[in-house]
This record gives sequence, C-alpha cells and structure tokens, in this order.
Amino acid sequence: MPNVYIDGPPADVEVKRKMVKGVTESVSQAYGLPPEAIIVVIRENSAENVAHGGCLLCDARAQMKE
Repeated sequence: MPNVYIDGPPADVEVKRKMVKGVTESVSQAYGLPPEAIIVVIRENSAENVAHGGCLLCDARAQMKE
C-alpha cells in the first residue's frame, strides 16, 4: 500500500476532501492499484511551527507586511 504524506498549513475539511480525492486518484493511476490501496495522511502545521532559512514563517509574514 502506498502512503502519501502531505505537510501544509491548516485547511478546512472541504479542501482536504478535494485534495485527498485528487491525490488518491493520481497515485492509484500511477501505481495501477485500486484507490482503496492508497493511504493519505495530512499533517497540518501552523506558521509558528515551520521555518525557512532560519526564520519562522509567522515572523517572515509579519516582516513582509511591514
């Protein structure tokens, strides 16, 4: 069973439904497996828990607004 992990910002449930449906269809076609064989895990990360270039995203966004 292929496992797909998606790390990203928090999203509402409708966005997640659309995302997992599309990802499942793509992976299913690529592997030639039924959709039931695909596992998708969504890991939500707030901007205060992610950094890029040594700067938290929440701080980078605040700096961009200034």
